[in-house]
Amino acid sequence: MTVRRTMFGRPLRGVAFDVAVSALVALVSLTAAVNQPGGWAATLVGVAMASALLFRRTHPSAVTVVVAALALVQVIAGWGPLVYDVAVLIALYSVVKYGERLRDGVVAGAVAAVGVLLAAAQTPHVVQWWITALWYALVTGAVWLVALNVRTRRLYVLSLEERATTLEREREAESRAAVAEERTRIARELHDVVAHSMAVMIVQADGARFMLDRDPAQARTAVKVVADTGRQALEEMRRLVGVLRDAGPGSGADGLVVAADPEHRRLALAELPDLLTRFGDAGLRIRSTVTGAPPALPPGLELTVYRVVQEALTNALKHAGVGAGVEVCLAYTTEAVVVRVVDNGQGRPLVSPTPSGGHGLLGMRERVTVYDGSLTAGPRPVGGWQVEVRLPLPSDPATEVIAA
Repeated sequence: MTVRRTMFGRPLRGVAFDVAVSALVALVSLTAAVNQPGGWAATLVGVAMASALLFRRTHPSAVTVVVAALALVQVIAGWGPLVYDVAVLIALYSVVKYGERLRDGVVAGAVAAVGVLLAAAQTPHVVQWWITALWYALVTGAVWLVALNVRTRRLYVLSLEERATTLEREREAESRAAVAEERTRIARELHDVVAHSMAVMIVQADGARFMLDRDPAQARTAVKVVADTGRQALEEMRRLVGVLRDAGPGSGADGLVVAADPEHRRLALAELPDLLTRFGDAGLRIRSTVTGAPPALPPGLELTVYRVVQEALTNALKHAGVGAGVEVCLAYTTEAVVVRVVDNGQGRPLVSPTPSGGHGLLGMRERVTVYDGSLTAGPRPVGGWQVEVRLPLPSDPATEVIAA
């Protein structure tokens, strides 16, 4: 529902109500000029009170001070309680409900209590004065308590609205953070899928070009490796996009949760032999060993192991060269998975250098850190390069978020 507002930003309905209240008090004050003490002077006091009530919402404390001062003038003049003194109750209600501090309402209540005694003292004593004072006190106290209750409910509603606004801003911030995280995740996965595959394809394409006239059969084999690697890269990219599309409402904060059911995913470790074969076809002399019984690993941890081996072999192909010997060791214990990739650095330089992805070791370190693992990488004293990763096993691998 749209609330119409005046040029001062206040709701039009509230302004109309305040004008009506002020007009009613001003109209009532006209009776003082006819058959009440004070005559036209009392009427002017009543009109002044009515005019002050126009600002009772925006300046409640100031309005209360003005109305109280005018009521004091009425007492000093000895006119006694008049009909338009209802403005005192309206001002009291307004300062309790709209005042910035409750202390202003308490002070106004104390002043009203003094006013009750003065009004009772000036009332014609048809009955005993204390009965009149008690009646005025009950009416004034009831107005004060009603205003306090409305103020409490109003502040409660405002706090709920503020809390809802805060939660909405937090949800928007979390959504933006999730989008940024998802973009980072996609960029890293695309780097792994594209950069590693491109490195192999560039090596084989250069080899095919170099051997095209000398050894056509070997050139055809290199071209076949290029095609197979491209198909594999396309398949991995399709799988990545499929995982992103399958992320549903229960996917978690980062939007990627994969069930551990083998029927719904391809095990990354099951693809390691194909990965070693592709790099072997690319020119590396790979020897792999596995020690220990492979446990049931979470999908994210399997993907991390796969990507670590892929990155290490890509670096070996880039820097050690074609024909380098590489040893890939996987060790499974009851506490951790240890991956060790070592090359001897004795390969032939590539025909043309492959472009660097620029985030290889950094990406590996970030992946390993997600699982509280450790990574050591560096040159060996006897030549070549060594990468060793230790990944602790989680206690419950049933369902897990894929590491970025």
